[in-house]
Amino acid sequence: MEKELRERLSSIQPLKEKFLLQAQARLDSLTKPVGSLGQLEEIARRFVAIVEDLHPKVEKKIIYTFAGDHGVVDEGVSAYPKEVTSQMVYNFLRQGAGINVLARHAGAKVVVVDIGVDHDFEPMEGLMIRKVGRGTGNITRGPAMSKDQALRAIAVGLEMADRAREQNADLVGTGDMGIGNTTASSAVLASMTGLSVSQVTHRGTGIDDSTLAQKMLIIERAIAVNRPEAKDPLDVLAKVGGFEIAGIAGLIIGCAFHRIPVVVDGFISTAGAMIAVGLSPDIKEYLFASHQSVEVGHRFMLEHIGQKPILNLSLRLGEGTGAALAMFIIEAAVKVLNEMATFSEAGISEAKG
Repeated sequence: MEKELRERLSSIQPLKEKFLLQAQARLDSLTKPVGSLGQLEEIARRFVAIVEDLHPKVEKKIIYTFAGDHGVVDEGVSAYPKEVTSQMVYNFLRQGAGINVLARHAGAKVVVVDIGVDHDFEPMEGLMIRKVGRGTGNITRGPAMSKDQALRAIAVGLEMADRAREQNADLVGTGDMGIGNTTASSAVLASMTGLSVSQVTHRGTGIDDSTLAQKMLIIERAIAVNRPEAKDPLDVLAKVGGFEIAGIAGLIIGCAFHRIPVVVDGFISTAGAMIAVGLSPDIKEYLFASHQSVEVGHRFMLEHIGQKPILNLSLRLGEGTGAALAMFIIEAAVKVLNEMATFSEAGISEAKG
């Protein structure tokens, strides 16, 4: 399992400069002042270089929402009980959640992946049952998972990327569901960056001041107990992460391997992106950050992986909702590249050199 992961990681190379230059030349020839579409041009340029096609398409879009429970919920870090994870999975499958509404609007399919929910689901359309465990361990008492479980959870994400490839997906989005997962994500961020827990921890599901203070203490205790190695992403993931964070990391790695652009959702998804980029720094070129969450630690995550968010709408829901919204912008950037007339085609004089 680890051998396969290493082989995939080693095959991921930096984007080819020639595609970036060709895309930029095309953008500069369009009927607009050079650079006037700002970040849309950067998105289009990188999209071209990822797929290695000067005229890419964005037709088939899939969002994978990974669901898993967290043992640390026993410490009272969330406003909601653990059972809400499985209840929300059923809500996703009934098409009643925020991600369902926004994915429908974006023309994206939602696939829910049970990677570690403490509940037995019957097979249902739209649900992939790939349970690595029935929730992680309580990180205040020991590691979230074993290294083998971390690798198995990453492998689930790799499998989803393989499936996306088989289905000819043009754009993939990440999503999450798991009560307690902002605690795990803050622990991952603090462990990998050395930032203080108070700098990177926020209210998650909307906890009050006293619960937030308790949450910070819990994360500090978890880091002290587990002593994750900052420069070893797998160690950090296994000791203080979550199954859904691992699955998202695997999905991102797999999409980079297959040259499928991937749009990363909010705080929890970006924790997964930190693990992926930690394992292969070139991966950061293959992903797009959908938005900046109101979770205070999210901007540090984005800085760490070198990504500028596409949107800032004060979101903190997760599920893949930000990814669904950003898909519109990414698709628009590609359409500008493909459909806008050049100065030559339109018979318009170019700017004087």
